[in-house]
Amino acid sequence: MSVNSAEPARPVDVVLVKGGRMKIRYAAGLLADDGTRITVRAPWAGDGVRDFGFVRFEAGDVFTEYYWRDRWYAVKEVRDASGALKGWYCDVTRPAVLSGGELVVEDLDLDLWRSADGTDVRRLDEDEFEESGLAGRDPAATAAALAALDELEALATVGGGLESLLA
Repeated sequence: MSVNSAEPARPVDVVLVKGGRMKIRYAAGLLADDGTRITVRAPWAGDGVRDFGFVRFEAGDVFTEYYWRDRWYAVKEVRDASGALKGWYCDVTRPAVLSGGELVVEDLDLDLWRSADGTDVRRLDEDEFEESGLAGRDPAATAAALAALDELEALATVGGGLESLLA
């Protein structure tokens, strides 16, 4: 099934784990799974409005989320209720696991935002990542996470870079 398919999306629950605990669980529709990349679509799952200063997530926003089984990140295309692109929110994560009706992803605290027009690219939550203690517990995961953030930033600063991941 492809993202542009007329077939109805199969329901799945996206489960974000952080620090060994479930951070959030929300319903999504599975749009595509090619064995490596998993694509789901879901409405904004947060309570109320989340205003970061540089973007607001709110009721009516739709997230098309791309997860990989072999990469240490997820890319979320964010659109408002009218369909206008707000930008891309990228999470540094361990590779995703889809089992039955659950897509489980471990959030590693590092994030990246890129605005729709590409003029605002920012690394987020590096302080949280530092405070997580991952470097002491799992140096290999720390290296993979930092490399993933660098890769995302490089893609986000080149025209069409992030979009090339999602085609």
